Order: sequence, then C-alpha cells, then structure tokens
Amino acid sequence: MAKDSSSQQRTIAIGYIFGAGILLVLLQWAVATYNTVENIPYSQFERLVAQGKVAEVSVGQDTIQGKLKEGEKLAGDKTAFVTARVDLPLVEKLQDKGITVTGVPSGGLFQTILSWIVPALMFYLVWVFLGRRLAERQGFGGLMSIGKSRAKVYVETDTKVTFADVAGVEEAKFELQEVVSFLKDPNSYGRLGAHVPKGILLVGPPGTGKTLLARAVAGEAAVPFFSISGSEFVEMFVGVGAARVRDLFEQARKAAPCIIFIDELDALGRSRMPNAFGGYDEKEQTLNQLLAELDGFDPSTGVILLAATNRPEVLDPALLRAGRFDRQVLVDRPDKGGRVAILRVHIKKIRMAKDVDLDKVAGLTAGFTGADLANLINEAAIAATRRKADEVAFEDFTAAIERMVAGIEKKSRVLNKDERRRVAYHEMGHALVAANLPGVDPVQKVSIIPRGIGALGYTMQRPTEDRFLLTVTELKSRIAVLMGGRASERLIFDGNVSTGATDDLQRATEIAVEMVTKYGMDTTVGQRTYASKPSMFLQAAQDAVVSAAEDTGREIDLAVRALVEAGDVTARKILEEHRADLEAGVVLLIEKESLNAEQFAPLRANATIGQAAE
Repeated sequence: MAKDSSSQQRTIAIGYIFGAGILLVLLQWAVATYNTVENIPYSQFERLVAQGKVAEVSVGQDTIQGKLKEGEKLAGDKTAFVTARVDLPLVEKLQDKGITVTGVPSGGLFQTILSWIVPALMFYLVWVFLGRRLAERQGFGGLMSIGKSRAKVYVETDTKVTFADVAGVEEAKFELQEVVSFLKDPNSYGRLGAHVPKGILLVGPPGTGKTLLARAVAGEAAVPFFSISGSEFVEMFVGVGAARVRDLFEQARKAAPCIIFIDELDALGRSRMPNAFGGYDEKEQTLNQLLAELDGFDPSTGVILLAATNRPEVLDPALLRAGRFDRQVLVDRPDKGGRVAILRVHIKKIRMAKDVDLDKVAGLTAGFTGADLANLINEAAIAATRRKADEVAFEDFTAAIERMVAGIEKKSRVLNKDERRRVAYHEMGHALVAANLPGVDPVQKVSIIPRGIGALGYTMQRPTEDRFLLTVTELKSRIAVLMGGRASERLIFDGNVSTGATDDLQRATEIAVEMVTKYGMDTTVGQRTYASKPSMFLQAAQDAVVSAAEDTGREIDLAVRALVEAGDVTARKILEEHRADLEAGVVLLIEKESLNAEQFAPLRANATIGQAAE
C-alpha cells in the first residue's frame, strides 16, 4: 500500500516537472521574439513609409507589424517593428497641430500566451487544492483513487493486542489459535496435508469482542493486519465496490503472510435471494467479486480472511458454503467465570478498593457482554470521582449497574403526595412477592426515584448465578412478580388501579405467550410449538403472529389469560398474608426513597425459600 502511494506521488511530481519545462520553453521563445521587435509611434511609421524604407507590412485588427528593407535599421539595430493601428482622420487633425501620435499595442505575443496559460493554471490549482479535498471529505477520495481499497493496514508493531488482552471467550481463542500456528509456521502445520480454512466468520451479539479477537490473532502471529468495514466497499458509483475488493486482495497477496479482517460483513454479503432485505446491482457485483476472490486465492500463500457479523441469518448462502467461509466461531456472552476474567483485565486501568469482590460484581452482571463490563468499570470510576473518593468501591459498582440497567436518576421529576404513595405500594408489591416465591432472582433494590424515560420507580432483581434452563414453576413465579405491583394497588386502593402496570402487563403476557406457543407448557393447548421461528439470530424475539388454526388460536388466548390471572391471584394471596410487611415497607420506602435487602428484612426471605425449594 505504501509502495502504491509513493509511486503515485512520483508520477504526479514528474507531471509537474514536465509541465513546468514546457511553460519555461514557451516563455523563453516569447521573450526572444519580443526582444527582436521595436515598438514605434504611428507617426514614425508614416515617416518610414513616406521615406520608402518599409519592405513589408502586416495589418491586424489592432496592430500593424512590418520589416524594413535591407540596410535600413531602427534605433537599437532592430529591423522589425510594431505599431498600434489608429483612426486616420484623428491622426491628420493631431499632426496638423504638431502632436506626435503614439499607439498602444494590445500586448503582443507574450501577453497572449499568458492570457491562455494563467487562467488554465488557476483552474487547475483550484481543482487540486479545493476539489480534491472536498471529494475526500465526501468519501470519494479523488477520481484516481476511487477504486482503491480503504483498508487500514496495521503492521506487527501497530496491533499491540494479544490473546492476553482478551478474556471470557476461551473456546473462541482456542479455535483461532490454529490460525496463529499456521501463520507462524505453515510448513509444519501442513505436514499431514491439512490447510487452514480460507475464511473464518466470527458470529456473536454486539460487544462480545469479535473485532478485538481478530486484532489479537494478528498481534499473536506478528503479521500485517488489513482492517476494513463491509460498508466501505459500497459506493454510489457502479463497480467501485468490486474494484476495491480486487485491490484489497491484491495488496494482501503482496504483504503475505497477513490477515484480512472485514467487520460488519452483513453490510457487504447480504443474501441475493428474491425475498432478501433490500439489495441492488452494485452490492451484488461487490459480493460476486468477493466470492470470486475467495475461490481464487490459495490458503497456502498465508492470506487469512477473518470476518465478523451479528446477523449471520441475512448472509448469502454462497458466502457461507464450504471452501469460502469454512468455519464459524461463536463469540457468545461470557459466563460468570468469563466476566470475572474480563473485569480483571479492565480494572488494571483504575484504582480499586481492596474490599471490592469481583465475584460478587460478576454475579450481579449476568448477561453483560465484554463491552458492557468495560463500560461498567468506567461508570464506576466516574461515580467514585463524582463523590470525590480516592478509590473505586463496591458501592460505585452497584451505582453503575443501576445506571446501566434502570437508567439515570431523575430527581427533578417531582411526584405529588398521592402519586408518590401509590408508586411506593406498587414497587413494594413487586419486592414482597419476589421475596416470597422460590426460583426468583433476589431483590437488590427498591426505589421510588424516577429513572429512565418513563419509570416512576423500579424494583431491581439481579441473578446470583447464570441460568440456562427455566422450569414451569419459575416462569409462573416471574409472572406473579410482574403482577405484584398491580395486585398491591388493587389491595390497598380497593380496585382503583392506575396505568403504572403497563410495562408489567406486557412482559407478563410475553412470558405467558412463550410458555404456551413456544415451550408447550400448557396442558390444554398441548406440547406443540405454534410460534414461527424468530427472524433474528441471537435475539429472543417474540413473533406477533402465531401459526395456528382459528379454534386453536382461541385456546391459546384463553391459556395465556389463565396464566396471567393465576399469577395475579398468587401475588394477591402473598400480599394479603404479608400486608403488615407491605405497610411497613411503604412507610420506610417513602422516608428513604431507596431500600436494599439489608435495609428491609422481609426482602431477605427469598434466600431461605430458595434453599428450601432446592
């Protein structure tokens, strides 16, 4: 890439020198011609004509040029002359008065040449210094470089990322270690005839470290690393994307062994099927060129193609077949051990208190990705800085988790006395139901401080361990916890409920629908899946349309309603039995605005119930 740039600069320099040489020759010729011609007054021209000394005359629109006869010379030993063409009647009147008439020529050859060269030169400079820069800002990069690859090239010393900087994805690191071994010693690696896969696709949710893993492979192997986004291949000009793909692979072959990394591959490799999402000819040409390059290069040359996407379901099947992207590596969300390892990598940059238990922090961050954990540590450091502490304490981590999960506190949103009391009963209803049901995530905090966009209060539950399976009892308990807020309002305000349970009802309905249509957990509807396959990979999306007959659809509706109503009955029963705790909790919550399990003893009952259930 550097060689192409220096070659282009050398070509431009040669062009500048050649143009300057031509301009210099023209100027020298013009000056030489100008020095052999005498500019004389029109009166002198008439006298020379009257004396018979003029041999030839060329009459132009503005000037008269001529030569003297042999032996005749003007002042300065010049034999050629030029004078301005004037109005003859006016000249006669002036000469009668004894006035010498002198014409002003139009500038001659020298000025004529300059009048053509200078404007052209000015337009060229404007194009070079303004037009080209404007094109670069718009993303075109100049007409000569529009088909060039925009990949950022990192040499061995630029990557500065190794597998030691990547944590929580040990299985993916093990898969990619083979690539490092091949790049370091391809001969011994292929002693049994094996070759490294042509393409390796990193698949996983956003923020799990796919790009970091690719850079770590380059850092471990100490080879050049070509990094480019899939969207950078697509341009408004037809054929540009395909040209950039060709140029990228050509540069990579020259720099082999090396790694090509294409981030967000779905922007380039979307499916070309009739029912695919969007697409047009330019994208198809670019994809076809990428397929051709994958078929054309030999993996033994040391060029490894890595790509990353969080939407593999939209990729073209031809791109994923064997011989192109041979291997897919899942980079999933880390488990608790992985989260601890990621936290240990990132805490090196902050001053942390000795009493901070990373295992406890990891237990409170189930479902967090590596990017989320990095942001968590930064938010915790900001919280400690805001309270002017010398170290980051555990309370800063809990505050950061609340900020990321529930949103920023909005203390400026002032509720009136009645609304504040209703929100307190609502949130304490959630908390007490959760504290008295088995298999429910323990309550970490209850607050009536508004957070986020529309939440007037919140009850935070965080799991203490990673869960991969949920039973019918646990899902019904979750529905009951969600219905606890509405059940508390109905119990205290004699059925005069509010709109505060909107989100609770939606989430409870979603769980009930999945139990009936996806997991086959209702005996009336039966053990069959009625929900169609989710359209988004790695996303637990609930389809709004249920594939079922009309009668079966009614049975599904009745089953969903029965599950939600059963959860409401369970929540009301618990709150009626623990009404004294509900009243005491509301008084304390209104006073302090926020409570945790240590501040309100009934919230700790969940631990005993959970152990008994086990």
